[in-house]
Amino acid sequence: MQLPDAVEALSALAHGHRLAVFRLLVRAGADGLPAGEVAREIGILPNTLSTHLTILGHAGLVRSKREGRSVIYSADYDGMRGLLGFLVADCCAGRPEICAPLAEIAQDCCPSA
Repeated sequence: MQLPDAVEALSALAHGHRLAVFRLLVRAGADGLPAGEVAREIGILPNTLSTHLTILGHAGLVRSKREGRSVIYSADYDGMRGLLGFLVADCCAGRPEICAPLAEIAQDCCPSA
C-alpha cells in the first residue's frame, strides 16, 4: 500500500459510524451482512449508511455483492491487511519487542492464522 491509499483508508475510518460499520463487517466474516442489518446494528438510517459504505468501498475496506434484492457488504480483508501492513512496515527498527504484542493480538484473534 502506498501513502495516498493509506491516507484514504485512515480517513475513511476516522468517523465513528464508519469505524463501527467496518468493525461489524470484520466480525461478520467473509459472508458479510445485508445493508439493512448493518443499518439496524449501527443504528443509522439506510441512506446515511449508503454514504458511509461508499466511502469505505472507495478506500478499499469494504466490498459489496448483490444477492437477489439485497446488497451484501463484507470487509475487504486484503485492503485491511494492506493498511495494517503499511502501518507496521517500519515498526521495530531492529527491536521486535515493539511489534510483538500486535502479533500476539492477531494470534489470539485468529488462532488458525
